[in-house]
Amino acid sequence: MSNSNLTRRGVLKSGAIAGAGVALPTIFTASSAAAYTNEPTGGSVTLGFNVPQTGPYADEGADELRAYQLAVEHLNGEGDGGMLNTFSSKELQGNGILGKKVEFVTGDTQTKSDAARASAKSMIEKDGAVMITGGSSSGVAIAVQGLCQEAGVIFMAGLTHSNDTTGKDKKANGFRHFFNAYMSGAALAPVLAARYGADRKAYHLTADYTWGWTQEASITAATEALGWETVNAVKTPLSATDFSSYITPVLQTDADVLVLNHYGGNMVNSLTNAVQFGLREKQVNGRNFEIVVPLFSRLMARGAGENIKGILGSTNWHWSLTDEGSQAFVKSFGTKYGFPPSQAAHTVYCQTLLYADACQRAGTFNPCGVAEALEGFEFDGLGNGKTVYRADDHQCFKDVLVVKGKDNPTSEFDLLEVVEVTPAAQVTYDPEHPMFAGGNLGQCNGGA
Repeated sequence: MSNSNLTRRGVLKSGAIAGAGVALPTIFTASSAAAYTNEPTGGSVTLGFNVPQTGPYADEGADELRAYQLAVEHLNGEGDGGMLNTFSSKELQGNGILGKKVEFVTGDTQTKSDAARASAKSMIEKDGAVMITGGSSSGVAIAVQGLCQEAGVIFMAGLTHSNDTTGKDKKANGFRHFFNAYMSGAALAPVLAARYGADRKAYHLTADYTWGWTQEASITAATEALGWETVNAVKTPLSATDFSSYITPVLQTDADVLVLNHYGGNMVNSLTNAVQFGLREKQVNGRNFEIVVPLFSRLMARGAGENIKGILGSTNWHWSLTDEGSQAFVKSFGTKYGFPPSQAAHTVYCQTLLYADACQRAGTFNPCGVAEALEGFEFDGLGNGKTVYRADDHQCFKDVLVVKGKDNPTSEFDLLEVVEVTPAAQVTYDPEHPMFAGGNLGQCNGGA
């Protein structure tokens, strides 16, 4: 993207944001001359990047936006090409998508479902976005995915970890590259049991929305299957910044593990409070008290500082991986921004390339043609090893990383250590698994 276009389009905020606290009616109209919603007719195509630029997940959103801009540059033939060079599919040639220059508009989800829907609606109706992508909250992702289904555009989910996104709330127009809560439990529980023992007693603090609920259920089921007991599980509001009142009751139980089903700023604050209350020095029944964070990232580790050292969790990707795709992405991102990318940046960069590639392979921007090209698509070279976009639920299946906070980091970015790469087979489940049942993909909506 040229500098003039980056100024004109790249920083354009969707017009609905200012008053986005109230959901707007979802009424979409397609031109009678168009075969599908927002069919591009000129020399460019517009994508909508909907990320949290404010709120508790704003750090993740900022890194997502950086990666989206990098992906656009690579699609338009600028920069070093990044993972276009390592991607197993060779359809993308650096000349845009289907010969059309890629442009974009952005919105602020505010980590609120209503605001996210309003900004996505504006990008579709006012800016002509043919695809919406982004989000760092599963509540937001599910809301926007539903809206995109109604609108007749593809939704390429960003950072969303709730089982429900590709479970009971899955949609034919929605696709997720990021892993989910079940996968975190399946990868992490065996490592926890091996390191901490099979007779532990866990106390959960859980973010009170769809992601927290399914993360708690997933890690509870996986650890209890290996012998752990769940002492209590307490829900905490997403808006919370001080968790002291939730930590105090933990001290009155015989729990010897605290599981923080929190993400972003919530996790940084709850972990900090737990350490302030002395939980990391506490002993119960002669054993060290342990803290577990089932899902975390380098950005969260940076925010948590010293408190993250030695703490186990899972992650979708990490910049220290040595495969060709990961190294290509880290080089491109680092050259442009001066620091390595987060897992959020990685997954949205991949989603942008995967969407563009599907358009190329389908020969159209028609969402139903794009969906057909993505369903069952097997690929490699994007940093997670061999991956498949399962047709049954539009969930990507790939290896999962178990990580821990590094005891002796060498820099402000070298904060996580990969302790195990869990093979995709270990985290794969039946589409009708009880944690994912109840949903129906339905039919693709082209919007015409």
